[in-house]
Amino acid sequence: MYARPFIDSLDFARNGMQMDAEVPFAELSRLRDVLEDTQGVLRYSLKGAMDVQGSPVLDVSMSGLCHLRCQRCLQGMDYAIQYETRLILRNEAELDELQDDDEEFDSILADPNLDVLELLEEEILLSLPIAPRHELGACQAAASESVRQEEKHPFAVLEKLKQN
Repeated sequence: MYARPFIDSLDFARNGMQMDAEVPFAELSRLRDVLEDTQGVLRYSLKGAMDVQGSPVLDVSMSGLCHLRCQRCLQGMDYAIQYETRLILRNEAELDELQDDDEEFDSILADPNLDVLELLEEEILLSLPIAPRHELGACQAAASESVRQEEKHPFAVLEKLKQN
C-alpha cells in the first residue's frame, strides 16, 4: 500500500516547498476506470511558489506511460503523459468571484489538507482524450475497416472505369 501524501497547500506555496515522487498507476483509483491496465508509474513534481501578483501557486508537472483502450479496435495502446500546469490557490470567496475566462491559469481551492494524489488524478483525467485512438495506420480495426469499405463501396466499380 502506498502512503498518500497530504500537504497544507498555502503553507507549501508560501514556503516554496517542493515534492518530487513516483506513484504506481494502480494507486490512482479514479484513473483505473479509464486505463487498459494499471502497469507503470507516474512521476510527478509539485512546487510551491508565489507569483508576481503575490498569489500562492502550485506548479505541477507529471510524466509517465499509461495504457489506454483504443476506441476503434478496443485494444490497448500506450499513452504518454507529459503534463505541466500552474494552479493558483484561492479561498472560496475568490473562487466564487472569478469568471471562467478571467485568468491565464486555473485556480483551485486552497486546502490545509490537500490530497496530492487526488489533485494529480483530477489533472490527468481532465487532460486525457475523450475517445483515445491509435494513430492513423497503427490501428488494426481502422485498417481493416477501410479495406472493407473500399470493397463494399457501391461506386468502386465506377471509379475503376473512370481510371481506364
